Amino acid sequence: MDSIRLLSLWRRLRGSAAGRWLFSYLVGRTAPYSGTLGARVIELAPGRCRLRMRDRRGLRNHLRSLHAIALANVLELASGLAMLTGLPSDARGIVTRIDVHYEKKARGTLTATSDSRAPERVDTSMDHVVEAELHDEAGERVAFARVHWRIGPRPKADA
Repeated sequence: MDSIRLLSLWRRLRGSAAGRWLFSYLVGRTAPYSGTLGARVIELAPGRCRLRMRDRRGLRNHLRSLHAIALANVLELASGLAMLTGLPSDARGIVTRIDVHYEKKARGTLTATSDSRAPERVDTSMDHVVEAELHDEAGERVAFARVHWRIGPRPKADA
């Protein structure tokens, strides 16, 4: 989904809890693996995303905290939504590397935040790094990531 359609859908649905749930559900259907997190979009604007993820048993590890890969996944999702909403509609991206730093055990509801300054034009493939942070309910940072994206122009449809 391109940035214009993504933001247009968000603007139509963000005004109610049911609309925000539906938008988050549709994002999860578009990226099925990330959809298993149950993360909810709470803010989306060009170059900015905030997600909320509840602590639930299916995301926990043997230490009764949220699993490291679930944290990496929500950080990647936040970075991707922030970056995609800032890209021109004729561009797309794919993750090439994620550097995640875990600072403390993650428990309870978490909020992932990412801000991205995407390039205004994408004429050729380029690398772009987007940072994302994850905070617990007390506002303490539990993890952060630098997500490396390969951005390039969308292929032209065959005539």
